Amino acid sequence: MKTSVALNPHIFRAYDIRGVAESDLGNEVATAIGRALGTMARRRGARTFAVGRDCRLTGPRLAEAITAGLRSTGLDVVDMGAVPTPLLYFSVHHRDLGGGVQVTGSHNPPEFNGFKMMIGRDTLHGEEIAELHEMIVAGDFEQGEGALSTDSIEDAYVDWVVDNIRMGERRLRVLVDGGNGIGGPVTMRLLKRLGVDVVGHCIEPDGTFPNHHPDPTIVETLDEMREVGARHGVDLSIGLDGDGDRIGVVDGNGEILWGDRLLILFSRAILQTHPGATIVSEVKCSQALFDDIARHGGKPIMWKAGHSLIKSKMKETGAALAGEMSGHIFFADRFFGFDDAVYSAARLVEILSRGPESLSERLADVPETFATPEIRVDCPEETKFLIAPRVAAHVGDRFPVTDIDGVRVNFGDGWGLVRASNTQPVLVLRAEATSPERRDEILAQLEEWVALFSRPDAP
Repeated sequence: MKTSVALNPHIFRAYDIRGVAESDLGNEVATAIGRALGTMARRRGARTFAVGRDCRLTGPRLAEAITAGLRSTGLDVVDMGAVPTPLLYFSVHHRDLGGGVQVTGSHNPPEFNGFKMMIGRDTLHGEEIAELHEMIVAGDFEQGEGALSTDSIEDAYVDWVVDNIRMGERRLRVLVDGGNGIGGPVTMRLLKRLGVDVVGHCIEPDGTFPNHHPDPTIVETLDEMREVGARHGVDLSIGLDGDGDRIGVVDGNGEILWGDRLLILFSRAILQTHPGATIVSEVKCSQALFDDIARHGGKPIMWKAGHSLIKSKMKETGAALAGEMSGHIFFADRFFGFDDAVYSAARLVEILSRGPESLSERLADVPETFATPEIRVDCPEETKFLIAPRVAAHVGDRFPVTDIDGVRVNFGDGWGLVRASNTQPVLVLRAEATSPERRDEILAQLEEWVALFSRPDAP
């Protein structure tokens, strides 16, 4: 029987569901999503499901609504309360549950919220999320009456990670900027258990994010981390996003380590113990990363951006590690293969504690390149996915292009990327070259192409 629930189809994204909480995610919508997700899970054999939420003010309402939908299909729901997204993932693995859903707006502004979903140990993405939409429209739901229980996973998580990490003799001093998201307190607790001298900043969870935007890839946030870290004389500063699955890092010299440079550090450590390991990263990352993996005997794979897409590619290829420029880092080596900023922080301090070298000294041999940050250009949802194919068709006979996710154009002495964001109505541009001047020339070329192919009369 078809449903009468009013849905904004744009909330069903490539790897999660996300929208403005009060206008896009009313209780009826959230319950319908729970019914569809529960139906899909039941038909795949699941009987138990975890529900968690970040600290956004709309989180309790949405968690209650989606829980009602899940239980109406016969799933038994375990309420994990307010936890970082990676701890929700961990609970599914550690408690051997049938799946889970995290109520989170991730790094978006406070008015946003949404759902990150997994069935079994696989994160839903792409066609599966589109199928949820179709199930809601069709009213295709299982019926049942599932039980509700509560659980706490933080103690088990911290104990598990402490047992997994082998710290060296060097004592570290680390700043943790929690961004007033949900991940700050557990990160502080974990690093202290590992013997780190921890300085906290914006640790108290507050869904209004009163101090700064909960995104550790924003330069202004990293500048604040740099200043606070310098005052406290730390060896490095670690920032988290709103739900604790993305990490940002500033070294003791005040230099930002973007996701691709972090991956160089992590991949080198893994390749010492697992020669030839496969490592996955996405199209926005520096060519220096892919070259460094190969130079150290690893197998680099360039893939699409998006946490669900990366996790799927890791599973397909048996990769030991993956990561994105946005700070999603995925360890399959000694871990479960999902993105976890808290665990990544532990692996980072583990590496640094095992020798006297600073982060910058450990990366001093990486060839110097000059890259832009991710540059976001507003573009309507209805047209954002049309631009990159137009650019690819325009330049494909002159330059090598990679079109696995948007278009990455290889100019020989640098590269430029145009891709549509899967989470916001924007295009993402990035350019890298062997000199600042050439980088800026490539960026200007990208901007010219975007302007040309964004016009209503675009060729």
